[in-house]
Amino acid sequence: MRLRSASSFRSSLLAILGLALAAAGCVDSQGGSAPGGSGSVSLLNVSYDPTRELWRDVNGAFAKSYGKPIEISQSHGGSGAQARAVVDGLEADVVTLAMWPDTDALRKKGLIKEGWDEKLPNRALPYVSTIVFVVRKGNPSQIKDWPDLAKSGIEVITPNPKTSGNGKLSLLAAWGSVVLRGGTDDEAKDYLTKLYRNVPILDTGARGATTTFAQKGIGDVHLTWENEAHLEVAEANGELEIIYPPISVLAEPHVAVVDSVVDRKGTREAAEAYLKFLYTDEGQEIIARHFYRPSNEQVLVKNRDRFPAIELFPVTKLAPTWDEVSAKFFADGGLFDAIYQPAGT
Repeated sequence: MRLRSASSFRSSLLAILGLALAAAGCVDSQGGSAPGGSGSVSLLNVSYDPTRELWRDVNGAFAKSYGKPIEISQSHGGSGAQARAVVDGLEADVVTLAMWPDTDALRKKGLIKEGWDEKLPNRALPYVSTIVFVVRKGNPSQIKDWPDLAKSGIEVITPNPKTSGNGKLSLLAAWGSVVLRGGTDDEAKDYLTKLYRNVPILDTGARGATTTFAQKGIGDVHLTWENEAHLEVAEANGELEIIYPPISVLAEPHVAVVDSVVDRKGTREAAEAYLKFLYTDEGQEIIARHFYRPSNEQVLVKNRDRFPAIELFPVTKLAPTWDEVSAKFFADGGLFDAIYQPAGT
């Protein structure tokens, strides 16, 4: 299954469309002055899908602490699609994408300098996260662990792993739940084949999948980010519940300055200060409040009741590098293409 044309015309169209959507109000803004005002600085943070609420609070807090007029705009979507939009011309000052390969794709295109993931503390990870389950009230399908997702009659909602970081991480968590508990690659492939037969629709991003499950009422279980699960349940008025499986993937959403953009715009100082703010006590508390696991151990311990114990495995448990993971699971003709057939085919 090929989800993206290689045509340069379509790539250009993607970039133009992304910019047009931003102009039409699909970006969020916070700050201390109007964009382009006297002495003001404007930043664009291109992020993955379910982080809108986090960045709204971070942006407001940073603008108050920065000491200069600043306007921060947001762009959100599936992480892979967001990375391609930046490559195609969306002028991000910073990227806060879901996974290392999405950010490193910008390095490969010359937009970010070598060693980008060593320029900030904790390998440029102000927080980590994971994938959990959201189920209907009372968990009528008794879904408690990954094997339950492959049972006949269960409908699973998860985004497309070709376009979404949530989708990729859900697939990797499912695979790891087999091979890291004694199963073989063949058993894991058979399991994923059964699981994705239970997926009636693949949304392009995490927030779209949330809408499908929580608002449209489709599916028995939703595989989603930990933070998105809490937001989803909070807005459901008691109709949804979170289930923590015994094991899941360690999600590592790196952050980075886009060197080519900030040097051209003259926004490097503001962009670097913005990302460094994430590591302050205030930034880490905001992160924890939105159910992302902060990198500051003291803040994490202080908020331990928000984060149940769960075995989290890094992606490098499945293959030595992210490039090898991407080639094996998500490249055209890779494992996902081999096991997935759209519903009804």
